[in-house]
Amino acid sequence: MLVLFTDTDTDITPSEAKYYGYHLISMPYTLEGKEIFPYVDFETFDPHPFYQKLRDGILPTTSAISEPMYRDYFEPIFAEGNDILYVHFSRKLSATFASMDRAVAELLEEYPDRHFYAIDTKGISITSLCILKEIGDMVLEGKGIEEILEWADREVLHFATYFFVEHLKFFMHSGRVSNLTGAMGSLLGIRPIIYMTDEGEMISIGKERGHRKAVDRLVRYVKELGKDLDKHRIIITHGDAPEVAKELKNELLMQVSPHLNIEITNVNPTSGCHCGPDAIGVAFYAEHR
Repeated sequence: MLVLFTDTDTDITPSEAKYYGYHLISMPYTLEGKEIFPYVDFETFDPHPFYQKLRDGILPTTSAISEPMYRDYFEPIFAEGNDILYVHFSRKLSATFASMDRAVAELLEEYPDRHFYAIDTKGISITSLCILKEIGDMVLEGKGIEEILEWADREVLHFATYFFVEHLKFFMHSGRVSNLTGAMGSLLGIRPIIYMTDEGEMISIGKERGHRKAVDRLVRYVKELGKDLDKHRIIITHGDAPEVAKELKNELLMQVSPHLNIEITNVNPTSGCHCGPDAIGVAFYAEHR
């Protein structure tokens, strides 16, 4: 039997994970000196109080999980005679996967008949969410692991994500985005536009003044790059900015197609430590990233 795993950095909620059969690996963050594991230390993520603390000046941090923790997640599955497929966020964005690799290598020595498959979505947040939901759909349809892996090799880089942030200091603090300079933050109302590369890195590719122009730019990327949009879900995420997320959704429905399947979700708190409050992003199936 194949057992699915993903992680909380993909924006998936426990109810969605349960629907598809994913086991959730909790990626921690530290806020006000306390390390917190999403959906372990709390059942439901309430974005407003979390992001309000960030607006009030708190700078959170994130950290990798340890080898023993990965063993705790994976070993019971192998011990039961099952194989694992882990659909995860980009390796380029965290050192946590070095710990995972060591844990998996040790476990496969102990359980030589078992198999561990990993799909790197080369993204985070909604990039990963789009991909893992499509894979979840395939599993529910009865597709086998070879077909899923072939699909991932062919399709992962067709899922594009573009987003903008309101508060530059969080990305400046984390250092997770290339081509991002503090000069952007010195200009009132400037929103850097960021995208996920083919390598799974975040790069700033421009800036817009005001959220209206930033929303228009995201819509333009969907219009210019989008492919077979009627066959794939579009996911919008936000850092406690539901009205702007709805604005982006309405613009997509008006300017692209009224028949788009658009979902809106929250940026998970671990990723939110890097992008900060009021971030807005869109992920969609595209000709290329």
